[in-house]
Amino acid sequence: QVQLVESGGGLVQPGGSLRLSCAASGFSFGLSVMGWYRQAPGKQREFLARIETNGATSYADSVKGRFTASRDNAKITMYLQMNSLKPEDTAVYYCHRIGTGSWGQGTQVTVSS
Repeated sequence: QVQLVESGGGLVQPGGSLRLSCAASGFSFGLSVMGWYRQAPGKQREFLARIETNGATSYADSVKGRFTASRDNAKITMYLQMNSLKPEDTAVYYCHRIGTGSWGQGTQVTVSS
């Protein structure tokens, strides 16, 4: 069955960096458009980034220039490099197979001094 497993979250100081990973299985990853989302407490899930099958990316304004999505089809893994992190980036981060109901379980990112 389809599985998406995020990892790499944690506690980081403001201005720091983290790299999230999303390991995929059970579907044709290389043929799938993928996305990163996040949900902060009390808020709706928010789109962050989209990565096409050819690696082209698009971003929400809130993370453009700070976050970079990438994929390694050979490793069946997607990544989100997050730089210049701010306290307002604190949330649970999810990967998503766009156009389907497939989501990962999420990984917590906390930005705090």
